[in-house]
Amino acid sequence: MHLRAGRPAHRASAKQCLREKGYDRTSVRDIATAAGVSTAAIGYHYRSREALLTQALFESLDEWGDSLGRALAPGDGDGNGEEAGRAYGRMWDGLIGQFAEHPDLWLATVELFLQTQRQPDLRERVAGGVAEGWRGMAGIMRSVPEETVSDRSARTLGMIQTALMTGVMIQSLSDPANAPTSAEVLEGLRELAKIAGPPPGPAI
Repeated sequence: MHLRAGRPAHRASAKQCLREKGYDRTSVRDIATAAGVSTAAIGYHYRSREALLTQALFESLDEWGDSLGRALAPGDGDGNGEEAGRAYGRMWDGLIGQFAEHPDLWLATVELFLQTQRQPDLRERVAGGVAEGWRGMAGIMRSVPEETVSDRSARTLGMIQTALMTGVMIQSLSDPANAPTSAEVLEGLRELAKIAGPPPGPAI
């Protein structure tokens, strides 16, 4: 989906509205009022409300991903498995804390995915964003630059970590008082690893 360059102030106001009102309830007038501009100015730079809100939401998630990468840093320290495991546990502590601290941001992502079922153009844009997210997440997990992540790593490590995060996020939002803890997530992953077992050997 091609967009005009737009202005940072518009996207900043859209991010504010996303947090305060969510994706579905934010109007062009809400964004224009927050930015101190006319609705025509918003329309000039963005073809639709959905285009601006989607871009603003992706930017918010990118900013969050950058901070997550800095906090996780699994490559720091002596690099052994024990240290990486501790870093992974800290990551889940931070994730679950974020779900509780900023529920509006995460509810907006759920609303966005629901919107894609009714808007094919939006679905294509979101699908591309998800694929980029897989690659970025694999880079975070391996502590390597995103551009060095292979397609296979993005579609396996990046995809499954994103799926785990999404599932825990939805459970945390739907029942905050009974939200999963990082210890429970890690214990569950260890149990899943036992079930999955080692990779199959070559076919004979």
